[in-house]
Amino acid sequence: MARVLLEQGPVPAAVVAGELGLTEAAVRRHLDALIADGEAAVRAPARSTRPRGRGRPAREYLLTDAGRVRFGHGYDDLATSALRFLAETAGEAAVDAFARRRVHDLLGAEMAAVVSAGDPQDRAEALASVLSSRGYAAQTRRGGFGVQLCQHHCPVAHVATEFPELCEAETRAFADLLGTHVQRLATIARGDAACTTHVPLEDPELLGRVRQGGGRIEVPASRNGIEHPGHRLQRENVPRPEAPPPKLRSSETNGTPSSRTVGQQPPPKLRKMQEEDGPAEGGTISHHGPRKGGSTR
Repeated sequence: MARVLLEQGPVPAAVVAGELGLTEAAVRRHLDALIADGEAAVRAPARSTRPRGRGRPAREYLLTDAGRVRFGHGYDDLATSALRFLAETAGEAAVDAFARRRVHDLLGAEMAAVVSAGDPQDRAEALASVLSSRGYAAQTRRGGFGVQLCQHHCPVAHVATEFPELCEAETRAFADLLGTHVQRLATIARGDAACTTHVPLEDPELLGRVRQGGGRIEVPASRNGIEHPGHRLQRENVPRPEAPPPKLRSSETNGTPSSRTVGQQPPPKLRKMQEEDGPAEGGTISHHGPRKGGSTR
């Protein structure tokens, strides 16, 4: 049905029904579903000089931009080709400048709201809200001594795979907006499940107690499965127990030589082989057979 609208639209429901061999009532139900999903739209028919029958003119249906997406598009290929041309004609610096401009245009006037937020954590939450409104499905969560800004969708991931400047410019913009050094831990462009940026949040009170307590601190229990930042510090600073000394073999504890020494006599079967197949001059015998120069019998 979407293909009929794509190839022939705008068309009335009767035309769609005739193409698919369905009743108009069935077609209208499907068309209403497409309209509810935002993939189709309905409009009054355009004026025509041709005579028509009695009654109201039939409404016409056509696909929206969202409906056309199901048939694919070449936006990613077009953007990649444009950046390749920019890099070849103007150099890598031009690509980097474009990436910085894109981030600035992406965040727009809402950058002021991010900067005016309180501490870095508040700014990270404000930034996640702005990114979500742009289609990045972003959220924040505590992790260690900081906050992780997670973007679960990236509209330009395919282009960023070839041009990582887009990710690098985005990371620098995040650092400027949040007022602290940030670290990009993962990106969808590299095949990760989400774009994750670590925003460090130092806890001076906790760090002071660590220094005063010689590296051991008491921290509250984990809640909701989220580890408190102090747990990691505690694990890292607790002295590790010394490994127990290796157990001595019985032959070493009673002062007698080990049961297998260099001077040990060979087993009777090997001794018999040595007597029967004595080595040739300059040859030796091992459990792998005569070496080069030994007996060949």
